Amino acid sequence: MADSKVSNFDIVMEYARSITSYKKIACKEQIQGCQRFLKDLGNPLYDFRTDDAEFVIELIENTFVHMQGEKLDGTPLRGTPFLLEPFHKFIVYNILGFYHKGTKRRRFKEAFIFIPRKNIKTSFAAALAWALGILERRSGSKVYIVAAALKQSLESFNFINFNLEQMGEKENFRVIDNNQEHSISGDLDDGSLFIQALAANPDSQDSLNCNIGIADEIHAYKTPKQYNIIKEAMKAYTNKLMIGITTAGDSMTSFCYQKLQYCKKILDKTVTDEQYFVFICKADEKENGDVDYTNPVIHEMANPAYGVSIRPDDILNDSLQAMNDPQLRKDFFAKSLNVFTAALRAYFNIDEFRKSDTACEAKLNIKSEWKLDKKIEFLKNLPIEWYGGADLSKLHDLTAAALYGSYMTGRMIKITNEKGEVIEVPEEIDIIISHSWFPIVAAAQKADEDSIPLFGWKDDGWLDMSNSATVNHAEIVNWFKKMRNMGFKIKQVGHDRKFCREYFIGMKKANFNIIDQPQYFYKKSEGFRRIEQKAKDGNLYYLSSQAYEYCVQNVRAIEKTDDMVQYEKVEDSQRIDIFDASVFACVRKLEALEKGKLSGWF
Repeated sequence: MADSKVSNFDIVMEYARSITSYKKIACKEQIQGCQRFLKDLGNPLYDFRTDDAEFVIELIENTFVHMQGEKLDGTPLRGTPFLLEPFHKFIVYNILGFYHKGTKRRRFKEAFIFIPRKNIKTSFAAALAWALGILERRSGSKVYIVAAALKQSLESFNFINFNLEQMGEKENFRVIDNNQEHSISGDLDDGSLFIQALAANPDSQDSLNCNIGIADEIHAYKTPKQYNIIKEAMKAYTNKLMIGITTAGDSMTSFCYQKLQYCKKILDKTVTDEQYFVFICKADEKENGDVDYTNPVIHEMANPAYGVSIRPDDILNDSLQAMNDPQLRKDFFAKSLNVFTAALRAYFNIDEFRKSDTACEAKLNIKSEWKLDKKIEFLKNLPIEWYGGADLSKLHDLTAAALYGSYMTGRMIKITNEKGEVIEVPEEIDIIISHSWFPIVAAAQKADEDSIPLFGWKDDGWLDMSNSATVNHAEIVNWFKKMRNMGFKIKQVGHDRKFCREYFIGMKKANFNIIDQPQYFYKKSEGFRRIEQKAKDGNLYYLSSQAYEYCVQNVRAIEKTDDMVQYEKVEDSQRIDIFDASVFACVRKLEALEKGKLSGWF
């Protein structure tokens, strides 16, 4: 246990305890992070040492000064000491304080710091890069500060360079600051230091070697490789440290969003990752995804520097503008409240789908911790008529299939009809079982280029890799046969035959009642609306498939006449095929019921 007399330890402990005791306003994830810290102080697997954390804090506060800015009262900050806030010190104590018992090996090798803009983030990253480099000088420190754009990483580099000048130490270091390179290097009495600012360009960075990496604004990274190339450069060091610092963005299929979800699982204890430090500050969201964004309590919750660099009156005024001018709302959510927002062109609110999925698991008595196979095993025994749909790739891309069925729970629910009358109707849950395929030859490239988590889907059972350059459509036929053999009573399967006649013939040979279903928007609109309505009513279940959620978030829809919709993907690099397959299947169900084509089982 640490010595309570250490100058900054009391500040860190007060910060953690004030949050866990709810004296200080904080979001759910920040509370979980402080609980994790306090619990780990007593973990017999770790030693907690204060020396390195104290060194870094003291070095920053005694050598660094502000380059720009003003206090809340307007007093200029340039040239005044750069003093760390309690949350900064909490971060430093975590990443440097824990060691594996009886060793010199630090516990944390990676950190995710997720805070809104203007919370003293970039300058802290710069000061931390400098101090960590000095701390690890005996190992020959190499520090890379990386951002999606060089201009962003130069913000940190210029701050360090400015402070070198203020210290009068510039003559002791070699500073290169031109169009070709931005670096600071020097030999110290007992080691060396090298710091370089880079743009995240994995094609030209395979030979990098470092022990400390600062990845700034990772919400702007287009591919995971931009982050991983720096992380991979650290393998020669034991006490390496990769730090990702970012705010939220507007792509819920991005690398950064997936990283955020993983880190939330660490705090929720659904994933164990002892070498990963997580610090998340954001606005809490309601069950339906809504945020009380004009509430000052929410503003303080999301911003750890509230009242320091975040002016309460300004952020309140910004929230009111966002309320009155919807075009400002998305940026306010992402940059000031740190809440990821889907692109404005995206049609669905994914939180409605997730809430519906969770509610349906409870209604069906399905345990959320069940594996996919167990959920499917449960569903096959329900008295449901299933309808299939498939969306086949032309050559080497994502191919998807789905089963769609409705289950009457036996309960009555109250709804308001078109006349405004409250009536009782039977409760009906629509269930989507989806699967997808991708050629293994192109999988790594497409997963990287288009940020599609194909290998994660494969691990979770939602996708198979076709062992060929293109998808073998016999695999889709075999999936439908497998589901039928398990006991799923498949009435019809819809498919646009012009995209793969071989698949159509294969399904016919397997004795499926396959219906030619052209991709006319007025045909698909009814299935689209059915899925949308069921999700909003909380009666759509898709087995918590992250692959299905990915596709739902990429749907852009255009309202047509007579309440019809025409939909497509938001960006060319995204995929909606799994959602499309579910729409095909839903249309088959609706058309079969309408026309009364309830022929024998197949």
